[in-house]
Amino acid sequence: MQRIDGGICAVAGVRAAGVRQGKYGLTLIEASGAAAGMFTTNKVRAAPLDITAEHLAGGHLDGVIANSGCANAYTGPRGREDALAMTQLLAGFLKTDEKKIAVASTGVIGRYMDMEIIARLFDEAKTHLRSDGEASLEAERAIMTTDTRTKEVAIEHRGMRVAGIVKGSGMIEPNMATMLCFLYTDADFPAQVLQDSLKDAVKESFNMLTVDGDTSTNDTVLLTATGKAKGIVEDFREALRFVCVDLARQMARDGEGASKYFETVVTGARSELDARLAAKAVARSSLVKTAVYGADPNWGRIICAVGYSGAEMDPEKITLGLEGESPAGSSLKVSLVEKGHIVDGVLDQAREIMRGDSIIINIDLGLGNAGARGFGCDLTHEYVNVNANYTT
Repeated sequence: MQRIDGGICAVAGVRAAGVRQGKYGLTLIEASGAAAGMFTTNKVRAAPLDITAEHLAGGHLDGVIANSGCANAYTGPRGREDALAMTQLLAGFLKTDEKKIAVASTGVIGRYMDMEIIARLFDEAKTHLRSDGEASLEAERAIMTTDTRTKEVAIEHRGMRVAGIVKGSGMIEPNMATMLCFLYTDADFPAQVLQDSLKDAVKESFNMLTVDGDTSTNDTVLLTATGKAKGIVEDFREALRFVCVDLARQMARDGEGASKYFETVVTGARSELDARLAAKAVARSSLVKTAVYGADPNWGRIICAVGYSGAEMDPEKITLGLEGESPAGSSLKVSLVEKGHIVDGVLDQAREIMRGDSIIINIDLGLGNAGARGFGCDLTHEYVNVNANYTT
């Protein structure tokens, strides 16, 4: 994989723009081609998701319009009307059918859209549509809420380009975070190939990510192919997985209030489902997350989380270890449990690893050949501060 500059605008046929006014932001992305999408499984589902899912039934998109500042969720018939009005704005400008426009929103749940602000932002943003790297960053900044940094990646792999931007910092527990992700490729594949590839990539990336265990009403991942390049499906799937995993890691590192990032790597599981259950349980555990924050090598919490995860496990066969870096940058690795037996005299080494800002938790269940990887962050006092005052 070769990383390239330009964000989503590195993909031929993509133009973007983004503007903000106070808490409201608006992003426009123009790109025509076969398209696919995945959405939250929350039964409270924002109006834009329903509209976009309906429009994706045709397997083609010409553009995306997305806002921050209001989730347009739990807003009834008015919410649907507002979401449709947003698609009509962009469709009119691009001279296309509104059913070829996707809409997405992020922000506070249970508040109505201020369509006057949306209209003003649209009039400004439409004059800035262009295909350079700064346009990609503008598009991402416009939909940020509690995010502290932009999150994008673009790669070239065997003649094809794949790129994406994502917003997401809190309310992150995707089941397809609040996350909006817009992916683009110049590959020439039909909608069904895109959908199958996206489902596979999301399973390995966003669905293995957790910040706080809350599944949003607005989670949206969209993929559009502009069809400018030829390639092999497996090469494309590999590139798409790489991009989605990279974006998932960036979201975990930017979790609300987070000071540390960690991954849970599970091997030796009886099945892939077991591996995924164990990895997510550890990454989701508030006790593990607070131990990571405090640099406390309380590894018993990790074993405990595996035990209640629902995965098949045998306490006498599990092996547990940590990896990380010292402040000087040297690699550190320690084994804490080996096939059910506690390793003595290693807590100081474990504590040194836990002091780092990037930690890998290795768990070998010793039961089979399946594995999975989860992405998470610590739980800090700042997370409480951010969310205790979110609407005030």
